[in-house]
Amino acid sequence: MKFDGLRIGFAITGSHCTVHEVTQVMKRLVDEGAEVTPIISYSVDSMNTRFGKAEDWKHRFQEITHKELISTIPDAEPIGPNKMFDCVVIAPCTGNTLAKLANGIIDSPVLMAAKSHLRNQRPLVLAISSNDGLGLNARNIGTLLITKNIYLVPFGQDNPEVKANSLVAHMDKIPDTILMACAGKQIQPVLVDYLVK
Repeated sequence: MKFDGLRIGFAITGSHCTVHEVTQVMKRLVDEGAEVTPIISYSVDSMNTRFGKAEDWKHRFQEITHKELISTIPDAEPIGPNKMFDCVVIAPCTGNTLAKLANGIIDSPVLMAAKSHLRNQRPLVLAISSNDGLGLNARNIGTLLITKNIYLVPFGQDNPEVKANSLVAHMDKIPDTILMACAGKQIQPVLVDYLVK
C-alpha cells in the first residue's frame, strides 16, 4: 500500500461545497494504509449548510479515520513539538485560510496545525478552493508557491465564464501531491485545466 505507515494530518476548512469530495480522498488515503487524523476549522465544526450538517460531517470524518478530531487551537499546538505527522494537508483550503497562512495569522485550529507542523521542516500540502484565487488572493498564492515546505495540489479555473477569479484544486491529485511532497518535490504541472464533472 502506497501510504502504509504515513501519518497525515488532514485539515478541512469551510469550502463546504468540496467537503464531500475531500472526504472521499480521506477514505482513499486510509484504505491505502495512511494513519489519518482529521483537523477541522471553526466553520466546519459549527456550520450547517445546504451541503450537510456539521455534526454529520464530524461523525463521517471520525468514522473514516477512527481518530478523534482536532478542533481547537490548544489541541493543534502540540502537532509540532510532538512531531505528530509526516505531512499535513489542508483540503479544501479556502481563500481566507491561505491568505492568513501567507501572512502569518494563526487564529484557527487548522492554521495552528499548519504553523506547528512547519516548524519541523515537514511538508504542508494545500488544495485550494477559492472564489478569489485570481483576485485579491493571487498574491497570497504566489507567496505560498515560493515558501519552503509548502506544496500545492494542481489547480485551475473551475468556471471561468461565470466566476473568472475562482480556482479549485483537482482533489483527486491530493494523494500524488502528498507522495511527491514527502520526497521534497512539487508535483507538476501545478496549473491545469479544470474539467467540471
